[in-house]
Formats: sequence, C-alpha cells, structure tokens
Amino acid sequence: MYKPWPWYVAGVIIGLAVPALLLAGNKKLGISSTLRQVCAACVPAGIPFLQYDWKKEKWNLFFAGGILIGGFLGGYVFKNPEGVALSGDVMNTFTSLSYDKELIPADLFNWHSLTTLRGFIVIVVGGFLIGFGTRYAQGCTSGHGIMGLASLQWPSLIATICFFVGGIIVSHYVLPYVLAL
Repeated sequence: MYKPWPWYVAGVIIGLAVPALLLAGNKKLGISSTLRQVCAACVPAGIPFLQYDWKKEKWNLFFAGGILIGGFLGGYVFKNPEGVALSGDVMNTFTSLSYDKELIPADLFNWHSLTTLRGFIVIVVGGFLIGFGTRYAQGCTSGHGIMGLASLQWPSLIATICFFVGGIIVSHYVLPYVLAL
C-alpha cells in the first residue's frame, strides 16, 4: 500500500469501474460535472446552466468526496517513502526553483506570486484555461480518457488526443517561457 500499484493492476481496476457504473444505472465516470452540481446546490441564482435537478446525480458528490478521502489517505496515511520518480529534465527544471513542500515550487504557488506576471499566468490564467477547456470539451480528461474511450465515443478519442498534444506543446514550448519570466 505504500508504493504505487503497477499499471496493469490499477488500470484494470479503473477499467472495471466503467462497466460497473454503466450496469449500476447508466452512470458516467467523470469529475468535472461535480462543480456544476455544487454550484447548483449552493448558488440558487437564476443562471440557466445551473437550473436542473442536481439531486438525481448526487452519487457523483460521494464520488468526489471519495477522491478527497483517497487523496488524503494516499498522501498522508500510505505515503510512498521513496518519493516520486521523475525524469532528469523535469528534475533539472524544478530544482532551479525554491520549494516549500515536495514538488510545489514556492516561486510559483503562493499568495504573493499572484501579484507577479508569472504567478498570475500560472495560477489565474492556467486555472481559467483548464475550466474553460473542460467545459468546451464537455468533460474532463478522466471523463473522456476513461469513460469516453471505454464506451468507444469518437469525440472522446479526439478530445483525449488533443489533451495529450496540448500537454506536450505547453510543457515543451510554453512552460519554459513562463518559468523564465
């Protein structure tokens, strides 16, 4: 429990979750719709996008809670004592930054960095682009990459390819310029 599971074990478990959810009432795996549910429950404004019966999908709120609990258990109770294995290029890039905690560059992720151009781009613009992209693609990477591909949906294949291509482009061509600001 203290080390990452091999891909052939974790992948099979994740893969079996898709047919289990479909058999349990045609439920779809994904997390991006949970924010909409929380907003619909907590912000009873006149926004048309938030006016729907969110209680029909309340199982998804328990799913999101399970992710939070699982993240806590994995990060604190079953923490890997060896740390995360990263490539040499990634280690060189991040060792040039100062850190408050493991893998969290203090130069980028703190309240003061919001007042800098680099911090604003990484935190605010990056967060907006993630939210906008998730809504524009009508789902998040887990929804398209796991549920959509498993149910053989052509749009999910296109979205997943675009996620990977976008990640490669940003990590190789955009991130070095942002880190250099």
